[in-house]
Amino acid sequence: MTLHIGIVGCSAEGAALCYKTICIEGAALLGPHAHPEVSMHTPSLAEYTRCLDAGDLAGVGELMLGSAHKLAAAGADFLICPDNTIHQAFDHVAPRSPRPWLHIAEVVADEAVRRGFRRIGITGTRWLTDSEVYPEKLSARGLEYVRPTIDERAEIGRIIMDELVCGIFKPEAVATFQRVMQRLKDAEGCDAVVLGCTEIPLIMNDANSPLPTLDSTRLLARAALRRATQKSN
Repeated sequence: MTLHIGIVGCSAEGAALCYKTICIEGAALLGPHAHPEVSMHTPSLAEYTRCLDAGDLAGVGELMLGSAHKLAAAGADFLICPDNTIHQAFDHVAPRSPRPWLHIAEVVADEAVRRGFRRIGITGTRWLTDSEVYPEKLSARGLEYVRPTIDERAEIGRIIMDELVCGIFKPEAVATFQRVMQRLKDAEGCDAVVLGCTEIPLIMNDANSPLPTLDSTRLLARAALRRATQKSN
């Protein structure tokens, strides 16, 4: 008996990668082609971006809660959100949620500790890198963190919102991320980097990054798999 995973989606490419990871990697725990039951609900990304542009985190939270209630009605036992940025609204959501959640930044922080990292670079949308989503969770685990420069945040944010979320993957985008990550390593002393947008792992990984990567999308999916299968272990 496994638990039913509810995915609160935001941007399509990141949510799809999380869903695919759960379905494919479930086989290692449950047998060939097996995975826990999964449901996903995703409002229009435009609804989220309108709230984010307006600084309306309560509005972001209401959108997340709308998905949460629909997923609970569909039978989900717990919830995940494969979108780092909208975790800014988590405090609006968790106390009113019909189901418990896994927090993506907590999952990443746990992995950073497990792997022995100490100083973490943060990449993601401008909304995310300006926020306290990762600083709060990393600091709670005794980890240092570094944000990109203002200009780096702007360019990475542009790539994410204009390209990656639309399924556009360019060599120039890879080069930009590599340049930022190299600076975080050389100038800031980082020993790992959070891929803090769920689309970044579509173009960046340990093979092409100057720093070891913490892939928030797949780490969240794997944490959900562990949670969902704990009753059957």
